[in-house]
Amino acid sequence: MSNVIGTDTTPKSFPSVKSTDRPKIALFLSYLGGGGAERVNLNLAQGAIDRGFAVDLVLGKAWGPHLPKVPPNVRVVDLNAGRTLAMLPALVNYLKRERPAALLSAMHYANEIAILAKFLAGGSTRILVSEHNTVSKSFPNLRGAKRFAIPFAVRYLYPLADEVVTVSRGAADALAKASGLDRVRVVYNPVITPEMRDLAREPLEHPWFQPGEPPVFLGVGKLETQKDFPNLIRAFAKVRQQKPCRLGILGWGPDRSQLETLISELDLARDAALLGYADNPYVYMSRSISFVLSSAWEGLPTVLIEALALGIPVISTDCPSGPSEILNSGQYGTLVPVGDSDALAKAMLDVLDGNRKSAPSQWLDRFTNDSAVEAYLQLMKLSPTPKPLQ
Repeated sequence: MSNVIGTDTTPKSFPSVKSTDRPKIALFLSYLGGGGAERVNLNLAQGAIDRGFAVDLVLGKAWGPHLPKVPPNVRVVDLNAGRTLAMLPALVNYLKRERPAALLSAMHYANEIAILAKFLAGGSTRILVSEHNTVSKSFPNLRGAKRFAIPFAVRYLYPLADEVVTVSRGAADALAKASGLDRVRVVYNPVITPEMRDLAREPLEHPWFQPGEPPVFLGVGKLETQKDFPNLIRAFAKVRQQKPCRLGILGWGPDRSQLETLISELDLARDAALLGYADNPYVYMSRSISFVLSSAWEGLPTVLIEALALGIPVISTDCPSGPSEILNSGQYGTLVPVGDSDALAKAMLDVLDGNRKSAPSQWLDRFTNDSAVEAYLQLMKLSPTPKPLQ
């Protein structure tokens, strides 16, 4: 990529910053994986660019399926850190040399590294850390050293950040309890963009989504415990016994082999499939009869908002946190108990019977990129925004 620069911990790796340069915002992640939090940061980057800011996307390691989607005017800074702790000196050096007005980090351990780096680097950069999950649910699922290190860091490091942001009210309440903070900001994810709707209209060659084929239910997410795809597969098996339909799951992750085994055991191989990672999930969403979120926990599930914005009926577990907020307590989509495959199957059958809900555009405005970008800029003390570039 032409906008990627490599670095090490030596000052000569970065060009000097002139006083006439535009205000700079840095977005910091360990890498650019295929999840919702990464897409959120790319949307924020584009929104800040559109408002005339310079944007650096600082990555512990410049790899991941979303890397080709980085906007062309965003500079990617590769810290080339093979291990988590190696990110710290490299980020300290970046802050000393580049002096961004603000740095927004996302997810562990990027959040903790960002806070430590500010104190080691000095300077006036505002550090914002963002939590995209509900910590009361994610902490018990941590393994190894993370089980102790992350909760410890949240309680003792997060209060040192200039701002702590979560993506839903439920996630904010959980984080406040875990960290002892009495002020946690809530900024809904910047999800809805005009580009998303354009992508949804692109052609799709997959045979399941052609005219005359049975309707397809769609799940999207990393193939891991949090998303509870076994629950979705079991629910689909019950639906398939009553009506012709199919199930597609987009995503990659460590549980792929277990999910394939479950599909085989339930004799669903002809009608259920793991479709892998897709650069454009919206083209699948727009051609599905319904989007189904089966998660055991979330922060604010990006894909649920995307499906709602595309006008697709949505079904979701009422997990902590986010789905109930997104769907206005079930007014704009169907909420079912976590882990209840019978309830999930009934909701899917209701959609097949024509019982569908949708959300008005006024409700969806809170999830637009413009709303989120303005909220983050205010927290960064960078509002009003400079004049956009011509």
